[in-house]
This record gives sequence, structure tokens and C-alpha cells, in this order.
Amino acid sequence: MAAGKENRSRKRQVFFFFLCLCVSLAVCETIRYSVPEEKKSGSVVANIATDLKLDVGKLSARRARLVSKNNKQYFQLNTRSGDLVMEEKIDREDLCGQRDPCLMQFEIVLENPLQLFRMEVQIDDVNDNSPKFSKNEFVLKIPEQIPVNTRFPLERAQDSDIGTNGIQSYTISSNEHLSLDVQSRGDGSKYAELVLEKQLDREEQAQLMLILTAADGGLPPRTGTAQIRVNVLDINDNFPQFSQSVYKVQLMENSPRDTLVTKVEASDLDHGANAEITYSFRQVPDRVLKIFKLNQFTGEITVLGTVDFEDTAMYEIEVQATDGGGFSAHCKVLVEIEDENDNAPEVTLTSLTSTIPEDSSPDTVVALFSVRDRDSGDNGRTVCSIQENVPFALKSTLKNYYELVTQKPLDREKVSEYNITITATDRGSPRLTSVRIISVQLSDINDNPPVFNDTSYVMYLKENNLPGLLIGTVHAADLDTEQNAKVTYSALPGNRSDLPLSSYISINSETANVYALHSLDYEQTRDFQVAVRAADGGSPPLSSEVIVRVVIVDANDNAPFILYPLQNSTTPANDLVPRSAEAGYLVTKVVAVDGDSGQNSWLSYQLLKATEPGLFTVGLQNGEVKTTRPITSLDSVKQKLIVLVRDNGEPPRSTTSTLNVLLVDGFSDAYMQLVDVPQEDDQQDTLTLYLVISLSLISFLFLVSVGTVIAVRLYKTRHSRERCIPSSRNFYCDPNFPTNPEDATGPGTLPQSYCYEVCLTTGSGTSEFKFVRPLLPSLPAEPSAARGSVLDSQINSQIKEERESQREGKASVSEDSIPRPSGAGCMINKVIGINEDCGQNGWLSHQ
Repeated sequence: MAAGKENRSRKRQVFFFFLCLCVSLAVCETIRYSVPEEKKSGSVVANIATDLKLDVGKLSARRARLVSKNNKQYFQLNTRSGDLVMEEKIDREDLCGQRDPCLMQFEIVLENPLQLFRMEVQIDDVNDNSPKFSKNEFVLKIPEQIPVNTRFPLERAQDSDIGTNGIQSYTISSNEHLSLDVQSRGDGSKYAELVLEKQLDREEQAQLMLILTAADGGLPPRTGTAQIRVNVLDINDNFPQFSQSVYKVQLMENSPRDTLVTKVEASDLDHGANAEITYSFRQVPDRVLKIFKLNQFTGEITVLGTVDFEDTAMYEIEVQATDGGGFSAHCKVLVEIEDENDNAPEVTLTSLTSTIPEDSSPDTVVALFSVRDRDSGDNGRTVCSIQENVPFALKSTLKNYYELVTQKPLDREKVSEYNITITATDRGSPRLTSVRIISVQLSDINDNPPVFNDTSYVMYLKENNLPGLLIGTVHAADLDTEQNAKVTYSALPGNRSDLPLSSYISINSETANVYALHSLDYEQTRDFQVAVRAADGGSPPLSSEVIVRVVIVDANDNAPFILYPLQNSTTPANDLVPRSAEAGYLVTKVVAVDGDSGQNSWLSYQLLKATEPGLFTVGLQNGEVKTTRPITSLDSVKQKLIVLVRDNGEPPRSTTSTLNVLLVDGFSDAYMQLVDVPQEDDQQDTLTLYLVISLSLISFLFLVSVGTVIAVRLYKTRHSRERCIPSSRNFYCDPNFPTNPEDATGPGTLPQSYCYEVCLTTGSGTSEFKFVRPLLPSLPAEPSAARGSVLDSQINSQIKEERESQREGKASVSEDSIPRPSGAGCMINKVIGINEDCGQNGWLSHQ
């Protein structure tokens, strides 16, 4: 019993639960609101909590939300206050158009327990749109003398608003001829009609300008206007009239397009538009419209399609003339077609060889064709021909059959393809012609050798190149095609300097690129040439040859070489300068050459280092060493100059020359200082004391010697003679040096080997010296060191003999008897001469 009661109690609970759920879901009462369109965003529509009699505090707790059935959310529920708020401004016209009423539906959903409330918001129309006409101006054409009370419907204005905000009335500007009558349609919309109240007279007033106004029923009302222009038309009271009722013409068949068939003419007694006549076909079949064309303004009938007598022998065409008022008249045109020779001959190709070799023999058959004409008599007899500028001819075989054969030798390289035009003409009147074009191509044979672009090629290669460097490219063209035009290149065998040319260059057989096989030296090889052969791939192959000359371009790979003063001499050369020398005094000249050529051998000289930097200067182009100021007592006796010789190459190369210059007061000083000249600047301070003692002793001996010499010479003769005592001689001969080295002072070469002599006078210590004339020695090529020692010994012995002979009163040894160094690039450095006279009498000139 207890268990049964408990089960029945549980069933009642479940039943009541579902009953409560159904009751809660059944509460679907629809709440309606109305909102005017264009209401601002954020405006409050209503309080949902108040209308639904809900506690405001429970809206958030029960997660109240607004569910819209529109794609766009226009409203928002504020759960804190229960207000329904405008989310976005609503335009009723965009949302609903002309639909009325404009309703938006949504639902409010509450949870715990679940409740659903339906809501509708009606969007009320606001008069925010003015009436609009489709055009700003409407044109009406009203003929004069039209009956009174004639109505002319006008176009309606459009207003997006509805109801009373829509169009309610039309008005028109006041005039004496036309009034406005507003009518309503079944849907309540308004439209207007113009009513003629007084007849129009075009001669009195040709045009009326009216203003049509449409107004809606809003507050305040909105209006839209349009202008109505009424053109008064002339009355059409005359019909057009043709000059003939029937036009008969003859037309040859196959007349070309736009051929004039005939011209119909009609006139109208009215004026203006009423007298403007337009022409048209009337009840004409389509086949006629495909053949003839009628100009609607001029009345000319012309040929549009193909006129064929075999198709139709006569055409009957009815033409209508209509004036501007709509009145019309009619006439007939009979066109008779005259027969003519309208069938052209037909060329039928029976056999064709489209490709023939260019060496085909004459009378080779290329094509076989026939010619047929469907006409009869003379119109069916044909004549066949081809153009004259082709090496082909026609031969007649059977009836109406022709052969196209070769007539002249063919050359594919001149003309590779012929388009032969076969012309067939009948003998009718007029004659008809048909044309058939046959294309004949010539196949190639190997009858053209490769031809180089140039008769010879010159390529330039800079010396010291990398092995495998690309020098240049040759190119040969072959007028043949395919394999006959495939050119391969090769270098022909040959020798240069007992070496095969194949060891110098290599040529790519496909690309004709020329490569250097090893590094070349400009000083050893200036240029060479090789023969290159170009052969095609024909059978048998044809070839041609061209000479390729490779010119080696000099690079700056040789440093300047010092000819004077000799830098590798065991005994250094010393140049003497009297202390009385003024600024610009020529001390010596540095002579150098460069084994390169061109601008790489242009030399410039620069004083790199000096004991007294401001005392001497070096000529930039000629290498002349001169004093820049007078010599003072404070200047050191021993001056060391380092001259830099640089060429003009890129990058430049240079070498240095060391000059030792002694500042002397007389012969004794010069002699003693030439005995021992230190070569290093760091020894100068150590030898200062010894130098002072030596100078004192030498000065004493010099005065004694001068006095003795003067006494002897006064005893022997009244006039002093000039003697030349070489103090030191340095020679340089190099058999391997170029015979004509380029001069550092100019673009040319030294005309000969120079030998320089320097002499001091036996007189005043302030005597000057300069270079003497160049000598042209010719000695056999020997090592420079050996020749220098031999020559020094010979010269010293010769000078001793000359001194003894002068002292004994004998004749002096001639200059020609003194041995001279010889050989290309040989130079005598200095000859020092001493004159016993003083002042200007002791200055020596050298020739």
C-alpha cells in the first residue's frame, strides 16, 4: 500500500512539472510598440520590465536577451533598467519600401524558468522624402487646331513615403490654353492630365513653358517640380505624291554592291516636318530585302546582295513615302534582271608536289590540274595562265588539263618558296576569271659554303693573361638550311717561332669562341695570326677560311730602369756642386727607361728624400736635378738625394735612384772628398771631425799645388790650357736592353746611347760643370762589370800618359784614342775637368 501511494505521488509531481513547463512556455502574449523612423540612436522605446510586470533586478539574473528575426539588430535590451533602446537609426523606406504597416518582430527570452515573450515594433512613416519626377523637363508635341478638351496624360511623380506623406496633389503654372486635372487610381495614388481648354495656334505661339508641381500631405508638405515644354506642331493637311506610279528599270545580274538601281521621288506641299518625306519598302518579301537596299531619305534603291538571273528574272517592289505628319503615298518599282556571263571557270587540282629540290631539272612536273566552266559557248571556253616572274610554265595535255612544270634553274637561297597564281579566264562578255594559288617549296642542297662576316679579324689580348681567357669570337653564316647550314670551326695548323699555333690559341668548334691557351708576354710576342676554317655539315662539306690576327696589348709589368747614375756600381758616383752655384744650377740628370710601351713607358721624376729638402729639385719630365736656391755655408758638404722614377701605367711602377752630391769650394776639396764619400746618412755625425781635419789638410795641399802649377805654367807659356782630369768613370752596357728605349721626357725613343762626362776646372773652387756631348761608342757586348773595370784601367792609364806628355810639352793625346764603352744602352757617367783660370775664365763649356 505504502509503495503504491509513493508511486502515485511521484506521477503527480511529474505531471505538475510538465504542466508548469507547458504553462510557462504557453505565455506567448504579443506586445506591440510603434516607433517613428529616423529616431536617434539611444532613444528609449519602452520599459519591458514594466510592461511585462517583471522585477528589474531579475532581468540580469534570468539572463534576459532580445532575439530579433531581422538580419540586422536595430534594438537593444538594457537588463539593468529594463528599457528597450534604439541601437541604430531606422529608415522605413530602406527597411520596408512601400509595404504598410512596417513591422519588426523579435522575442524576449528569460531563463530559470524559461519564458518567451513576443514583441512587435511598428515603424511609423515620417515625411522625409520629397516627390521626384524622372526628368527635369518633359517635352509635349501638340499639333495646332487640335480639338478642345483633348487630354494629355502626364508622368507621375514618385514619393518614397506612404499614406498621407505620399503625393496628394498636382498643380501647374497658370496659362490660358491648358489646365490640370488630377485623378485617383484604384490604389489611391494620384496622377495628372493636361486638358486643352483653348485651341493652339502655332503662328501665334509656337511654344509654351509650364511648371508642374507635385506636393505630398506631410507636415510641413514637401514638393517636387518639373518643367513641361509644349511644342506646337504645324498641321499636316497635304499627302505626299510620287512623280511616277510605276518605275521600270533593267539591271545586269552580278551587279556590284551599292550599284544604283533607280531613284523614286515624292513631294509634299506642306512645310517643315510635315514636308519631310521618308521612304520605306512596303510588304516586300525577305529575299528582296537581302538583295536591295532603300535609302529612307533620298529614295535611292541600290544593290545589297547578289543579283542572279538564274535565280529570279524580275523583282516587283512596292515603295511607301511618308511625311512628317504620318500621311503616306505608294508606288511600284519593276526591276528586270539581264543575263550575263556570271559563272567563272573552276580550277580543280588533281596532283601536287609541294616540295621539290632546288637542283631539279627543267620540265619537272610539279602539279596537274583541270579547268571547267559551267557556262556554254564562248562563255564556257577558258584560257589558263600563270604569272611571268616565276621559273615555271604551263603545258596543255588532255582536254582542259594542264601541267605545271619547271622551266629555269632554281635557287633556294634566293627564293625558298613560290606562290604560283593560276588564272583561268573564259571568253564571255565580260570575261570572268578565277584564281588558284599553288605553294611550291624548294628543298635545300649543300651549294653554299660558310661566309665569314669580315674578311679578317683583329683581336686584342692583354699580356699576362690567364690561361683559357676568351679573346673574341668569329662568325660565319651559311645560306643553306638545317645540316647544310650547321657550321663548325677549326684552327688551321701553323708555326710561329718554332712553336705550333695550336699552343697559343684554341677555338670552340661550335661557338667559334677564341681562347688563349697560356699567358703571353708583350715584350716577347707582339702579335701573331692564325687561319680559321669554317665548314658546314653538308655532304660533301663546304668550307671557307679567314685570318685572325691576335694583337698583344702591353701591360705595365716592367718597372723603370735607371741608366744614369748606375745603381749597382761598386764605386758610387758623386756629383760636385760649387758653393758659388746660383739657383737653377744643373747638378746632374737622372736618365731612366721603361721596357713597356705607350703610356706605360711615360716616366716622371720626383725628389723622394734629400739631406736638405729645400736645396734641390728634380724636373718632373726630364729628371734634371737643379738647385732651388744659392748654397750657404750652413748647408752640409755631403748631400744625399733619393729620386723616385714612376711610370704612367695602371697601376704605376716605380724605382729609386740614389745621388751623392758634394758641395765644394775648389779642386782640393773636390779631390779629397771624392776619395772617400760615405754612403750612409747615419755615418755623417761620426765622420764630422775627420772631415774637418781632412778639409784643412786638403786646403793646404790645394794651395801649395795651385801655386806650383801657376809657377810651372807661367814658366812654360803665357796662356793657360784647359785640361780634363777624370776623377771617376762609371760605364754600363747591357746587351739585352732594347736598342731604342723610350725617352722618359717624351713619347719617342732615345736616338742613341748617351755617355756623359763631368769636368772641373783647375782654377777657382767655384767652377761649374755640365754634361758634355753624347758619344757613340761601339764595343762588343760584354758583361757590364768586366767592361767597366777594363775601361776604367784603360782610361786611367790614358789620362796618366796625357798628363806626362803635357808636363814634358808634348802634344796631348787625342780624344779619339781614349777607349770608349759601346753597346746599346751604354752610358759614360761623368768626366770631371779642371781649369786653372778663375771666375768666368774657369767655367767650362762641354760639347
